[in-house]
Amino acid sequence: MSKAFVKESDNDDDDEFGAPPIPAGVKNYLTPEGHHRMKTELLNLIDNERPEVVRIVSWAASNGDRSENGDYIYGKRRLREIDRRIRFLTKRLDLAEIVDPSVHYGSDQVFFGATVEFEDEDGQLTKVRIVGVDEFDPLNGLISWISPVARAITKARVGDAVTLNTPEGAKELTILEVEYPSPK
Repeated sequence: MSKAFVKESDNDDDDEFGAPPIPAGVKNYLTPEGHHRMKTELLNLIDNERPEVVRIVSWAASNGDRSENGDYIYGKRRLREIDRRIRFLTKRLDLAEIVDPSVHYGSDQVFFGATVEFEDEDGQLTKVRIVGVDEFDPLNGLISWISPVARAITKARVGDAVTLNTPEGAKELTILEVEYPSPK
């Protein structure tokens, strides 16, 4: 069947894991910590999880009838999930550009990797860290560098007021503090 009639894309791996696509022609910027986490996950999948699932599937297949063999069916499904995740991580790590935010240590200007505290016009304080697309976690204050907030505050300095366009209208944000990790 043509892909025109089903919900499929050439980018199935990206969509499945909830990761936003990386803008065309742009590297996959990651902090050193984010790169380490992704690489550790990839190696764990390759070295530990996948061989264990292959062992279980092999054992289950040797038990005979595969059509009603739960271990075999679940194992094959889990193996496909692991392989899909391995492909996704490999693709994202191949595009990775590791950016060390500690090079800006002591700076009061906002760049990738900065932890920024700002105040909106209602007096609400917010603290966020600008990270890569594959690292974002808004509930823990990690926002992607391509997010509207990150784009609005990037290159601003402490004391600057920037405008953030939202669906409710323009909001003014005042940069209060900019921090970077210390060099190692």
